[in-house]
Amino acid sequence: MSENSRIAVVTGGGTGIGQAVALALQADGYNVVIAGRHRAKLEDTIKLAKPGAGEFRAVPTDIADPLAVKALFHAVDQAYGRLDVLFNNAGIGAPVKPMEELTAEEWRKVVSINLSGVFYCCQEAIKLMKAQDPQGGRIINNGSISAHSPRPMTAPYTATKHAITGLTKSIALDGRPFNIACSQVDIGNAATEMTEPFVTGVMQADGHKRPEPRMDVDHVAQAVLFMANLPLESNVLNMTIKATNMPFEGRG
Repeated sequence: MSENSRIAVVTGGGTGIGQAVALALQADGYNVVIAGRHRAKLEDTIKLAKPGAGEFRAVPTDIADPLAVKALFHAVDQAYGRLDVLFNNAGIGAPVKPMEELTAEEWRKVVSINLSGVFYCCQEAIKLMKAQDPQGGRIINNGSISAHSPRPMTAPYTATKHAITGLTKSIALDGRPFNIACSQVDIGNAATEMTEPFVTGVMQADGHKRPEPRMDVDHVAQAVLFMANLPLESNVLNMTIKATNMPFEGRG
């Protein structure tokens, strides 16, 4: 590893947005550690690496487990001795049904990954970024359009994504003395496996199902890459990137 190598961690790096961002970072020369629950999916991402660019490492991790998160960042420290960028992307939704029908376990599972898991990753990243020389780094959280406006019957997902906004701002404030920047990217309808049903129809606020436009997931990856590559003296605190014609501005 050269002295100028940049190090990134991407959670949920085996599919969708996480995979696209990991590949964009690696192609730009970052050494990327990808985390996720399934090694096979992480290996699928590595197979798509750009030759001659940064390197990939796969570290299977359940971010809902704080001990697993500690092991992930220990592996980063052992391999590289520093961390420049963390992209907190891993997340899940609960079954789409009325809030009063959700079980306590369905609620807890979403909170444990979408909020607590992100918190654990931020904790460990901050420890590394404070200790390294030069000090500092950047954390980018995947907030989602749902950090602003919910879809019907998505209370657990929406609540956790609203919470990510508060966490992002707290880290941006508390990280200032240590040259740690924190950003949030809110994404609307990237074309991934998760949004494939949107092509035929997704529930709208008026109770009807309608198709929604999607955008190339690489557009998201390039937006995150732009945020990651800013000098630490500057920060995009919040960016919304969405399919131009998706119903957001006038949702409801």
